[in-house]
Amino acid sequence: MENHGGRRRQAERDAITVEIGYALFSAAFAAAVLFGAIVGPAYVFDVSDGTRGVLVGVGTTVAVVLFFARVVSVLTRFRQTSQPNQPGRTNPDS
Repeated sequence: MENHGGRRRQAERDAITVEIGYALFSAAFAAAVLFGAIVGPAYVFDVSDGTRGVLVGVGTTVAVVLFFARVVSVLTRFRQTSQPNQPGRTNPDS
């Protein structure tokens, strides 16, 4: 994305907003599914309170790590694909 005088065009701002929204929603969905997969059996089957607590703790930790990893992954990929050719690098189309 090119900056003209330090300002971004509206289309660039819109693309960034959409990509951030996609990153947050897809990360939240993936984290919720994984949390449910880890913690769900603790409530479906008859397990002790200690086991249930451990599963909830592990599920929460894994979901948080997945959430942040997904957000970083999506936004990093967006940033890499949106940059124009960098000076000093060979353009494969030339």
